[in-house]
Amino acid sequence: MKNKYIFLCFLLTAAVSWAQGIQDNSSTAANVSESSRANVTQLPLKKVVILTSGLAYYEYAGSVSGSVSINFPFKLNAVNDALKTLIINDSASANPSVTYQAENTLIETLRSLSVDISDNPDLAVILSRLRGAEADVNKKNISYSADEENVPSSIIFSAVHTGRITGIEKRQIQTPYSMGGVMETYLVLSTENGFVSIPLTDIISIKFKDPVIERDINRALDLISASRSSTSRQLTVNLPGNASGARRNVSISYVIPSPVWKVSYRLDLGQTRPLLQGWAIIDNDSDTDWNNVTLSLVTGRPASFIQELYPPYYVSRPVLPLLIAGAAQGLTHDKSAPVATTASPAPMSARSNAVEESYLMESFDMSALSEMERSRITGGAVQTAAGNQAGGQFEFTIRNPVNLDRRMSAMFPLVESNIEAKKTLIYSSGRFPRLGAEIINTSKMKLPAGPITVYDGGVYAGDALIEFWNEDEKRLISFGEDLSVTASTSDTNTRAVNTVTVTGGVMTINRYQTFSKTYTFINSSSTEKPIIVEHAKNSQSDLVSPQATEQTATHYRFNITLRANRETTLTVNEKRPVSERVTLVSLRPDALLSYSTNQEIPSNVRQALSRAVELKQAADAAAASVKDIETQRTRLIADQDRVRRNLEAAGSQTPQGQNYLERLVSLDKEIDDLTRTIERAENNAKAAQVSYENYLNTLRL
Repeated sequence: MKNKYIFLCFLLTAAVSWAQGIQDNSSTAANVSESSRANVTQLPLKKVVILTSGLAYYEYAGSVSGSVSINFPFKLNAVNDALKTLIINDSASANPSVTYQAENTLIETLRSLSVDISDNPDLAVILSRLRGAEADVNKKNISYSADEENVPSSIIFSAVHTGRITGIEKRQIQTPYSMGGVMETYLVLSTENGFVSIPLTDIISIKFKDPVIERDINRALDLISASRSSTSRQLTVNLPGNASGARRNVSISYVIPSPVWKVSYRLDLGQTRPLLQGWAIIDNDSDTDWNNVTLSLVTGRPASFIQELYPPYYVSRPVLPLLIAGAAQGLTHDKSAPVATTASPAPMSARSNAVEESYLMESFDMSALSEMERSRITGGAVQTAAGNQAGGQFEFTIRNPVNLDRRMSAMFPLVESNIEAKKTLIYSSGRFPRLGAEIINTSKMKLPAGPITVYDGGVYAGDALIEFWNEDEKRLISFGEDLSVTASTSDTNTRAVNTVTVTGGVMTINRYQTFSKTYTFINSSSTEKPIIVEHAKNSQSDLVSPQATEQTATHYRFNITLRANRETTLTVNEKRPVSERVTLVSLRPDALLSYSTNQEIPSNVRQALSRAVELKQAADAAAASVKDIETQRTRLIADQDRVRRNLEAAGSQTPQGQNYLERLVSLDKEIDDLTRTIERAENNAKAAQVSYENYLNTLRL
């Protein structure tokens, strides 16, 4: 136990001494780092503009003198946007610059220093990597008293060894309290008096003679300290200034990702003049406190993208053989043609800058606050926020400067104005119509999309949603269902012939297909209620009746009144043209006959088709006659072939053979007669078919 207590005291003393050594080195590094940043200054944040597209514009402004450096911390996902949009306004700095730690280069930078601590090595590894370096090693000695407790009576700090680091070795040390001993690490130092082995636990401090090593140690610690957070990076703006050193005004701005600002409205329908109140909800997720900042909110949809400017890019290059004298390689070259002279496009970098500058000018109002204050809302609207046109967008500027701590959120008044509103029911589908209102934006402001909490008669009535709301624009909102009114629908459709035309043997039948949808409402309450019925449009149909009150891109709207305790119906009729083309020549007789007796077809067309049926029947009869005669002739030819075979079998000199000869002569005569008859029948059939086709092709109705 006594020896164990002595060892614990020894370890405690070594730990305290080692911590003091590290603290001394850290203080030295901090002093070096602080001296290198003596010209660092900060600019106050003056203006923040938050867009509904997920971006925010930050502007810092103030006065500085001489050469200064300004640090801006950014989240890792914002560095690309900051590099893409950073703007520096400093009339005295001809060559400003921006420096920052490139992505994934910390390890490479640490490895390039004379002391490599990129892999978080322990002291033994660090010293082994510095073999050959000259250092002063301060080693402690402990003297013990010989009392019965065997407790250290004094600690003597002495023995500074100067020499070159030779290496690190491990030894097995036997101790009375450990079976088999413990492993001890020693520093081997080459001194004037020879090699000296020093246990690492006895080292108080190490001072290297080479100033480069000391400088690299401090630089490595600074790099590690600066990159302690893996989610943030720091950009340093360096402004050289001028020789006079006079104070000057500078501003620095950039655009980075930001939570979108939200809006929520309150609408009181119970007042004589309905009151609309809007609140903007803002989130400050940055690492900067907003103190006395001018806050503007922009609604719009600008084009935005991320360009990977932060990570370094390396271009791959081909590996070519050495240019050693030898046989020349055979090459072929394509023939060329003159190139037409055209105006060269602007370089990509110039065009990108132009687009970016235009985007900033259109997205943000760079005018003075006093100018924006003159754009306050008038005509019954409370001045909660100034509305101003910003390019193709609309900008709201909070009336008073804003104070909002980092990582905090807040609500600010956006608009408060009396508007025009009329309560109504709205029906699109379902069993019950919706409670709603027809509202007109008379606030003289373009209002962004958001939820509307509706109050009526001093109580909560429901929630509604509204999209982007332009000035003087009429909108419908709905915030609940009216259970005192039930709705049902029914659909029917009919078809009727409109016109029939016949030309070039083609009959075109134009029909109208009529669709009727009936809306039935039963109002069980004791008061009349206005209702707007939204009827879905069909791109292939036209509205016939009744006349729509108004229409949207997808619906017709009809205004009707539901009488108290009554049933009310609305029938909407639409028609769709349907065209049918029929090639008459190719029709079968029964199909042609069906069209000629269809009462939907006009009488003059039916009469013409009846004549066509007669001609078709005559042509078909003539064609059938040809087939009958051909059938007879085919049968006679078959009989003639059979008789000829019988004649060959019986012989021409026998009596039976003589009968077969007479029969062959008779069959030849009949076949010749039928051949002539077939020719006449084919001519008749062809003439009948031509007559039928000519009739249809020349028919004009």
